[in-house]
Amino acid sequence: MGSLAKPRWRTKGLTQPLTVKDLAEAEEWAGRLGIGNYHDRAKQLLSTENQKDRIRELLELSTIYGLRLFERTGLDNEGVGGEQQRVEMYEHVIRGVEGMRVLGHVQSFDYKYFNKAVAESKIHRKHPIYLQEFLDVKENAKGPIKVPITGPYTLVDWSFGGYYTGQRTGSSLKMQKQEAKREFLLDFVEQVIRPEIRDLVDAGASWIQIDEPAITTHPEPADMELFVEGWNETVRGFTCKFSDHTCYPSEIGYKVLAEYAPKLDKCSQLALEFANRDGTSLGVDAKHREGYRDLEYFIENGFEGEFGVGVVHVHDFSGQVPSDAGRATERNIIESPELVRDRLLHATKIVGDPGKIWANPDCGLRTRTWDVTYAKLESIVKGAELAREASQ
Repeated sequence: MGSLAKPRWRTKGLTQPLTVKDLAEAEEWAGRLGIGNYHDRAKQLLSTENQKDRIRELLELSTIYGLRLFERTGLDNEGVGGEQQRVEMYEHVIRGVEGMRVLGHVQSFDYKYFNKAVAESKIHRKHPIYLQEFLDVKENAKGPIKVPITGPYTLVDWSFGGYYTGQRTGSSLKMQKQEAKREFLLDFVEQVIRPEIRDLVDAGASWIQIDEPAITTHPEPADMELFVEGWNETVRGFTCKFSDHTCYPSEIGYKVLAEYAPKLDKCSQLALEFANRDGTSLGVDAKHREGYRDLEYFIENGFEGEFGVGVVHVHDFSGQVPSDAGRATERNIIESPELVRDRLLHATKIVGDPGKIWANPDCGLRTRTWDVTYAKLESIVKGAELAREASQ
């Protein structure tokens, strides 16, 4: 599981003291999620005058809410509680890197933005970035944990090279840019990402997902080779489980990624987006499940790992939904368990082994309300149960 929307009380509390009125939403969800010590935690949160202490309490409490939401829906893995302790997947890392300067906001998708940065000097890590979050999750989670981190290729691709691009002479401009990108990437790997993984593994993390959404937006061979080099250097020497998450590719789909996936060392699972492009009618044949066609490329190219298959849409939706496949409400589609089932069964037909199929949302659900998220996750869990029954 990835990100959840951040409640208003969590967001406001980072910059100013909260009131009882501010916590009305937190109290409502405490009842729905079975957070028994809510009133004690709320009293402590309201009485804490020191801003640093209040923020620490706030981040841990919002993480607990995310964990309990995932648990209540029946998920097998709790992620890190909806990434409540992170600003955003890019900026959260960048603010922990010496040598990077944030410039301003650019749009990423829907109505979400991130602060783009430039490298002003050789980079290195200022402080641990994901460790405290993992320790809070480890203390409060009741099930398995998968830790998502932002991958080095995406961090470099979404940044301005600055320092790294300004040091090149003696070759073509294209070659200079590629050499600069490689140096920038390998510095991110060695100076930031590998130290992060070491901290997480030493603290007990057993599964780390490396999020690389940028790679399928630049499917040229030189970039794909750079992505593979960065990945393999990142995971070198570690013994935990690694998986990749890549979503919303360019018009050539996952075809190019599929060619390179077998070259990714220790990559035991690919978590991929499919529901976004799929139809909304029931059916397990290729005609009804057009959105999952690209899955075949990975099998044809010999990837032997698992697949985290996106079975629910996570962005704005507009369109018709047959009554047996779910319902449309405002800007959302709430997929029925039967639609999730059929998507999983079709994916199983392609892969050939139901044990290699995991049911996922397409990506993080941070643009959806908690009510919509809860309904979608319940459909995933129930749909997976139906798929298991049909496969027996």
